[in-house]
Amino acid sequence: MTTPTENTALELRSLVKASGELELSLAPVPVPTPAENEVLVRIEASPINPSDIGLLFGAADMSSAVFSRNASGPVVTAPIPERSMKSMAARLDQSLPVGNEGAGTVVAAGASPAAQALMGKTVAVLAGAMYAQYRCVPADQCLPLPPGATAAQGASAFVNPLTALGMVETMRNEGHKALVHTAAASNLGQMLNRICIKDGIGLVNIVRSQQQADLLRGMGARYVVDSTADNFMQELTDALVATGATIAFDAIGGGRLAGQILSGMEAAANRTAKEYSRYGSTTFKQVYIYGGLDTRPTEIVRDFGMTWSMGGWLLFPFLQKAGPEVAARLKQRVAAELTTTFASHYTKEVSLSEALGADAVAAYGRRSTGEKYLINPSRG
Repeated sequence: MTTPTENTALELRSLVKASGELELSLAPVPVPTPAENEVLVRIEASPINPSDIGLLFGAADMSSAVFSRNASGPVVTAPIPERSMKSMAARLDQSLPVGNEGAGTVVAAGASPAAQALMGKTVAVLAGAMYAQYRCVPADQCLPLPPGATAAQGASAFVNPLTALGMVETMRNEGHKALVHTAAASNLGQMLNRICIKDGIGLVNIVRSQQQADLLRGMGARYVVDSTADNFMQELTDALVATGATIAFDAIGGGRLAGQILSGMEAAANRTAKEYSRYGSTTFKQVYIYGGLDTRPTEIVRDFGMTWSMGGWLLFPFLQKAGPEVAARLKQRVAAELTTTFASHYTKEVSLSEALGADAVAAYGRRSTGEKYLINPSRG
């Protein structure tokens, strides 16, 4: 077993203080020594996903953030509105590591054959605390990348790919034949589009601009509708009739969109209904909210009958329910199609220190489609 020459390394931390303030900083932590079945990974790429931003910023008002420095590097502080402190109660005064997933090189390994087999390899890891220069994890939590694949290519090998595959798996398990996805021009949306094209699944892509619509159509998407267009509901209903989609996954969350999708599904079902029912169509309609790009309350106008459901959907509960065999099958597909179906694209790569700079925080904090940042903790 070889070990890094450093005794300590840096890790990005998020702290919500009981005084009502968020603090982001870089904390020096000991470089761990792997146990028998563990490996030490030098993290070289870790994406900033929306789920990471939720833990990173909490309920803070980042428009009022203050940027300073301490002995370990940059420090960001921001006030948390008093009305939002209740939602932060479970994490008060706890310095939490951030970063769901990432990839890097195995630089040390325990004595077990499984750990030793990963020595020197580039692996992807879904283990939390990935905004760190080193991460010690069980060998069986590592996904060896295909020969020639870089850490940047494998950095997003878990959350977005497994979420997209999980949506398709959920669609099939619940008896639907096609699906709807919002914020569809995102990295995740582009993956889902490629999956559906490859697997012959009907997909209705909902975007928020003509530019995003053009992007997806250029990637072969057949049904793309712009929620900001005057004829949005007409085009949505037409696409729902054409595909037969009766299940949707909504990354927006707030506002009227989730309810509009149910209304469109009802209108699509009624176009082919053979008789009138005072209770609405008998076609079951499902919307799962899996994100919160719009933090406003979710608004619905109940004009879609009584055969419908709206709920939440998250990757990790899905994987737990699906079981280890399904999870392994999905991960194998990700590894096999890492640089094609599941390729990710990033706006900018930053170091740990640069990730806490004012410009970077403002950019990835917008959560805008096409502005995905990648942290390289080993840089600088």
